[in-house]
Amino acid sequence: MTLTPMQTLAIILAVAAGTQLTRWLPFWLFPENRKPPAAVTYLGRVLPPAMMGLLVVYCLKSVTWLEAPHGAPEVIAVAVVTALHCWKRNVLLSIAGGTAVYMLLVQQIFA
Repeated sequence: MTLTPMQTLAIILAVAAGTQLTRWLPFWLFPENRKPPAAVTYLGRVLPPAMMGLLVVYCLKSVTWLEAPHGAPEVIAVAVVTALHCWKRNVLLSIAGGTAVYMLLVQQIFA
């Protein structure tokens, strides 16, 4: 299906407006001079670890534990992420380091 230039522009503007709305909405709903509701504070505290757990489960869901390499690259990469995060407490370093190690393992070592 081919879109006309007007349809393409309308889609781009709708996506841009939706993105901006989601970025500005929290600041409009909870200005700096007002305390956010208890539910929002609670969610802000528990959702980041819950999302990390969800991502770990998602990443490991299709690992074949009973066939070679028995999940070794995944387990090693998870260990590297955990070690880097415990050592430096830097999320970007942890994710980048774990990703680099995993890619090295699956492309060079366990290929």
